[in-house]
Amino acid sequence: MTAWSIRQVVKWATDDFAARGIDSPRLDAELLVSEALSIDRVRMYMDLDRPLDDAERGAIRELVRRRRQREPVAYILGRREFWSRSFDVGPAVLVPRPDTEALVERALELLPEGATGRVLDLCTGSGAIGVTLAAERPGLRVELADLSPEALAVALANAAKHGVEVVGVQGDLFTPVTGRFALIACNPPYVTTAELAELSPEVRRHEPTMALVSGPTGFEIHDRLVRDAGEHLDDGGTILVEVGAGQAEELARRFAAAPWVSSARTHRDLGGVERVVEASRRARDA
Repeated sequence: MTAWSIRQVVKWATDDFAARGIDSPRLDAELLVSEALSIDRVRMYMDLDRPLDDAERGAIRELVRRRRQREPVAYILGRREFWSRSFDVGPAVLVPRPDTEALVERALELLPEGATGRVLDLCTGSGAIGVTLAAERPGLRVELADLSPEALAVALANAAKHGVEVVGVQGDLFTPVTGRFALIACNPPYVTTAELAELSPEVRRHEPTMALVSGPTGFEIHDRLVRDAGEHLDDGGTILVEVGAGQAEELARRFAAAPWVSSARTHRDLGGVERVVEASRRARDA
């Protein structure tokens, strides 16, 4: 019996994933095959016609089996790239999305080179936002906060991985937080209870519901931010909040109506979706 080559097994996995309706079947197949063989995709392409031994084929079959169950590729690999850095991920945290880079981009615009203020990454999850800001602006004092101790542990491990110093606090939104910040960044749960059933199996079955679902309206956590963020911001400080498609205009309106807010605006992600709401704190009375 002729041994299967890398080329053949990539095609087999690609066809299998496509038949199951999995998005990006070829990319997923290549990532999983290269992971199972402990090589990068460049080396994989150079060795496409190399025959595989039994152990290698078994390792590939195991990763393919997990993907068939719609486990996210990022969880299978244990990592996901965000802002050109590799972040460790697992079932305790959401997989970082490119959409969230719009929030980081705006934060870096608000925090120029040499910035030294305090920054809070609220609902930090994997720490992708806060760790990125700490790496890009080394003078910042970054705090990571999350309700989930397991998520916070992942975030702090990612900070150590990228060699940045941060502070981690565990608790419900602002409960464990003290003092004021120049910037608060937050990617909170914003999916409605009804929308959960409509999400892809990768998200619905595998990513943490606590980090996804806000409640019946999708604004439950957002409304708490509108109510409480002002007391945790410096005068002139800013909060940046990620939102779901169709939520930005309404959340900007709610922020604008808050007595502590001087201005509120929205920002689009690379896909053109209004993804980030920005609200600035007015000066406190003397």
